[in-house]
Amino acid sequence: MQTVSISFFRFPSWRARLWVLGQMGAGQLAFRAMPEARFWKLCGSGTGEGFTPVPNTSVWAILTVWDDEVTARRMVGSAKIFKKWRAKSSENYTVFLTPTSVRGEWSGKVPFAAETPTKNSPLAALTRATIKPRTLRHFWRREPDISAAIGSDPNVLFKIGIGEVPWLHQVTFSIWPDAESMAAFARSPDGPHAKAIKAVRDGGWFKEELYARFAVTHATGTWEGRDPLAQPERSAA
Repeated sequence: MQTVSISFFRFPSWRARLWVLGQMGAGQLAFRAMPEARFWKLCGSGTGEGFTPVPNTSVWAILTVWDDEVTARRMVGSAKIFKKWRAKSSENYTVFLTPTSVRGEWSGKVPFAAETPTKNSPLAALTRATIKPRTLRHFWRREPDISAAIGSDPNVLFKIGIGEVPWLHQVTFSIWPDAESMAAFARSPDGPHAKAIKAVRDGGWFKEELYARFAVTHATGTWEGRDPLAQPERSAA
């Protein structure tokens, strides 16, 4: 059963941040020599709740697709790139996921293979878009409202905004305790998320987009000194 891992790292010093910036190139070479990794992305993050156009140079992420959870746990634990990033970081957190639905493409590919949803587990939502340059101003004008809504939602367990290229590529990732709370946020007709989606559709803001849902199967490490899944309190980057 396909497993997706998303690893988040916090780098405290400017020296460590410059090091990880250099890893954006070196890391690509490492993954190309790693046949177990079926798809991967190295990402930076935004400030605040993560959903802003201002980069947060202290938080970075690695998303990887593996054939199964055994391989995913083994490689995240032992592969040199993950070990190096953990050694340089002050904190790291990895979430292991089973895809349950996917629509759209990422870099021209469908990276996730959906499985039957797992019951009684937290759920994660991931959206990824390539924003058309001519619509950047309109998109980022909407983001503060969405960020504030996610940040104030008492149900969200974890949330962050990441991306491969600042401003042009946007990934939102959030974890929810159940499908009801996730749907309540996403589908509220008067909420900023629903209004933004309508604006995206009406204006044709995205060149490419992907929407995926996952069952959360396992997590390791801490974020802000705790495991967000073990203590259901809101967590931001």
